[in-house]
Amino acid sequence: MRLVRQNDVKSAKRASFWKGRARGSGGFRGGIAVLAAAVIVSGCAGGGSQEGLEGDPVGRWGTAGPAHGQARGQRPFEAPGARALDAYAGKLRRAHAARVAAAKRWGLPEVPLLAPAPPARKPVLRTREGFEVDGHEEDGLPPVLTTVPTRDRILFLTIDDGAEKDPEFLRMTSELRIPYTAFLSDYLIKEDYGYFARMRDRGVALDNHTLHHRHLPALSYAAQKREICGMQDVIEKRYGERPTLFRPPYGSYDRDTLRAARSCGIEAVPLWNEEVFVDRWDYREADRELRPGDIVLTHFRGRSDWNGTMPDMMRRFLNLVTAEGYAVARLEDYL
Repeated sequence: MRLVRQNDVKSAKRASFWKGRARGSGGFRGGIAVLAAAVIVSGCAGGGSQEGLEGDPVGRWGTAGPAHGQARGQRPFEAPGARALDAYAGKLRRAHAARVAAAKRWGLPEVPLLAPAPPARKPVLRTREGFEVDGHEEDGLPPVLTTVPTRDRILFLTIDDGAEKDPEFLRMTSELRIPYTAFLSDYLIKEDYGYFARMRDRGVALDNHTLHHRHLPALSYAAQKREICGMQDVIEKRYGERPTLFRPPYGSYDRDTLRAARSCGIEAVPLWNEEVFVDRWDYREADRELRPGDIVLTHFRGRSDWNGTMPDMMRRFLNLVTAEGYAVARLEDYL
C-alpha cells in the first residue's frame, strides 16, 4: 500500500459540514419528529371520519367520535400503532443518550454515526480490476475486492491476526456499538481462544487469515490448502461456524490460493483500501480519499508494536470516519 500522510486539512474542512450530524442532537430530534408525525397519522387513521375528529379530537380527551358505520356506544377504535411508535421513540432516545455518554467516556469529540439498514439483497461482487488471476471469472474463483459496491456513506472495519487481546478494546467497541470483522490466524489466537469467543458473543464475525500467516504464493497448492482449510476447521470447532470470508496474509495470493480457498468454502476475499494505525492512516488510492464501501484494515496490536493501544487506534479511526460523515457497517451484511 502507498504510505501517505493523513489528509488532515481536508478532514478538518469536512468536519464543519458533518459536525451537526455527528453530534446527533439536531438530527436525532428530527428523527423523533418524524416518529411523532407518524403517531399523528396513525391516530387520524384510527378515527376513520373527519366528523369524529372534529367532535372529539384524539389526544385531547383520549377518544374519538364513532367511525363511519360504527354505532354510538361501541368501543371506539384504538391506535395501538401510535403507542408502539411512542415506545419506540423512547427507546431510540435512551439508546442515543447511551451512545453520547459512551463517546464522552472514550474521549471522542463526536458521537459515531449509525449505519443505515443493510440492503435487502446483497450486492453482486466482482473482482477489482487489476486484482484478477488467470481464469478468475471463468473458473468461478472467489472475488477479490477492496471496496463493497454501495452508494451509502459507510465503511467497513476489519482487524487482522489476533496478536493483541485487549479487554478494553472489547468494552469500547461494545459500548459504542461499532461493528468490525476479525480475520484470525491460529498461531496467534490459540493462547487465548476465549478472548475471541467473547468477541463472537458480541456479534463479531470471525473469519480466516490462515493457520500460520505464511506467504501463500511461495507454497504449493496442497500447502496453501492446508493453511486455509485448517483454519476453517479451527474456527468451526472453536466458535461453531465455518467462515465464508478469507484474507490472505500480506494481501498476497495467486491462482492456487483462490482455488484452495474455494475448495474450503470461501466465497469472497476482501482486501482493503485503507489501513489505520495509532498514529496515521495509509491509503491505497493516490488521492487519499475515503470512498463509500471502502474496507479499512488494522491489526490486533498494542504498546509492544505501536506507540499506543487498540482503543487509541479506534479513536483515530472513528475521529476521521465521523468527521468525513461516514458510519461503520457490518461487512457480513454486504458480502
